[in-house]
Amino acid sequence: MYDTLSETEGCDLLARLFTKRGYALKRNVQFREYGVEFHIDGWDPKARVGFEFLTSEDEDHDDLTLEEYKTLTAAQRRGELALFVIDEVEPLSAEALVAEAHEFLDEVADAAHARLKADARRKAAKKRPAAAAATRRPVAAKSKVAAKPKARKPARVPNKKPAAKKPATKNRTGRAVRATATRAKGRR
Repeated sequence: MYDTLSETEGCDLLARLFTKRGYALKRNVQFREYGVEFHIDGWDPKARVGFEFLTSEDEDHDDLTLEEYKTLTAAQRRGELALFVIDEVEPLSAEALVAEAHEFLDEVADAAHARLKADARRKAAKKRPAAAAATRRPVAAKSKVAAKPKARKPARVPNKKPAAKKPATKNRTGRAVRATATRAKGRR
């Protein structure tokens, strides 16, 4: 069986924990953003981190409706704020509350760290082209070298079949003589 905390005990415990983690909380302030208006138990306006302990003791369930809670959850998903909401419907011991609050604050710190890294990368990417252009040395223009004329290929000769060889003929003496295309004049 859990030793149930009252809203005052829970808020005091959370305020000490948030303060130890570096948040400058204001207690019991009027929250008016995103069309939502309620008294928040702890809120750091600069870091946009806070907590709300919902109890029937202070009629908080009437102060923060389900629709308003959904609106705040959507803003939290967009990274615009971080709100730790505890409902008395689920009784918590001091140890369980501290454990859940540490987990919440760790997630907030991780998300903030990731945003800082992403911002630094974006800034570096924007500076990189300008910085790179400033550090580059001008390159001397290359001198134009006259291009060598291309070697000409010999004219293409249409493919002709070689002339058919005539069979050798025998002269008067019986020797084989090849016929030639041109004959000397006067010879037969």
